[in-house]
Formats: sequence, C-alpha cells, structure tokens
Amino acid sequence: MSEFNSDISFTAPMAFRKCRSRIIYIEYKGEGLEGPARIGRVFFSKTGRTLYYRDQKFQSLKGIGYKANYFDIETGERYWITGPRKDRHDRLYGGQYGVEIDTDVREEYEAMLVKN
Repeated sequence: MSEFNSDISFTAPMAFRKCRSRIIYIEYKGEGLEGPARIGRVFFSKTGRTLYYRDQKFQSLKGIGYKANYFDIETGERYWITGPRKDRHDRLYGGQYGVEIDTDVREEYEAMLVKN
C-alpha cells in the first residue's frame, strides 16, 4: 500500500493492548526522500519484532535500509517509523508539511507536544 487510506476506520483487535502501543510517525519511502506521512498509533507484538498499524504489519530492516528503517511484511515497501518529535519537524529533512494526524490520537498527540 503505497499511500495511506484515511478512510479506513480501525478498531484494534482485543489481543492488542494499549499498554503495548505507542503514537508514532510513519512515512512511506517508496516515492523518494519524502512520501505520504501520518501520525498514528502502532501496536507491538509480544516479542516487539512486529509493528501493527491499521491493516499493515511492519518489521525492522535492522540497519540495512537507506532512508528507511521498516518494511511492510506483505508488500516489501519501505517506511520510516519513529516517535514523533515535539518540535513537529518529523520529516527527514524537517517540517510537518502534509503529515496527517489520525483522529483517534490527535488529542493525546497534542497534549504530548505541550509537555516539557
């Protein structure tokens, strides 16, 4: 899935626990240095090796990626996944242009930004 579909409504399965989740920045890297990006909640597997975001599953490139650190298990497409920055300069070369924030995390994300 090369672009994020903001029309998808996602309800985490019961097996996913909020305590094993985190708000993250995720950017698709298949189109070059900057691609579609979102801030949303990922869930971690029990081992922590697999990340789940909506209908996608990601695993680490373990340091062998260029400008990417995770790949989609089903498609092989590469992504940059990291915690969001408090200064909102989440993109690799700075800025927040075009980054969408999932509605289910917006309030928690904005509260995180104002904390010192």
